[in-house]
Amino acid sequence: MNKHTFFSEKQEDFINYLIRKQQAPDAAMPSISAISKELGISSACLREQMELARNLGLITTQPRKGIEIQPYSFTPAVIKSLYYAVKMDQSYFEQFSEIRNHLERSFFIEAAKALTPDDLKTLSNLTRSAHEKLQGSPIQLPHAEHRRYHLLIYKGLNNTFLNGLLEAYWDTYELVGLDVYMDLAYHESVWKYHESIVENLNHADYDAAYQLLLEHMELIYRR
Repeated sequence: MNKHTFFSEKQEDFINYLIRKQQAPDAAMPSISAISKELGISSACLREQMELARNLGLITTQPRKGIEIQPYSFTPAVIKSLYYAVKMDQSYFEQFSEIRNHLERSFFIEAAKALTPDDLKTLSNLTRSAHEKLQGSPIQLPHAEHRRYHLLIYKGLNNTFLNGLLEAYWDTYELVGLDVYMDLAYHESVWKYHESIVENLNHADYDAAYQLLLEHMELIYRR
């Protein structure tokens, strides 16, 4: 049986090398020349493999710090592909948004039950901060609060792939300009829903909070 591969042989060798280093966290990453010698490839070829690893979010490289292996995140790989798709045709964002909506609906009750008292306090503080921005002079759009609010609800599930998809959604939300949508009534309505959701979560009324989430998700289609 032929083994299906996603990468070239050199790319696969470098990824396997990073995995070995990740499993031995006390071992510092050597220099590019030392790695290229160990892998039996030129420094120029190694730099090509490093570029792929950077794009996947597997490593960072900085002057004087050298190569640093990063904790695994699903977001970098998703967002780069999604970025290309949306730049080509913004209707792809609508498709991805549907996936995000289904994920949030499907995981909401489970995620809500995993929220800690500190999480609930943070959600209340985000709601308060958003209202202050919308009622201020000049008015400020609480996009950072909106992003943190939604991501925090699901963070406690510790699902790397769910978190990665949701983070990619919010990154692309900015790309298509929804973070600068200026209809004040829309934003006020969104945050009234957010406030009511938190109130119900504080009372452990998860079904009521879920119904409010569903109504809140319909707002974007009425703009």
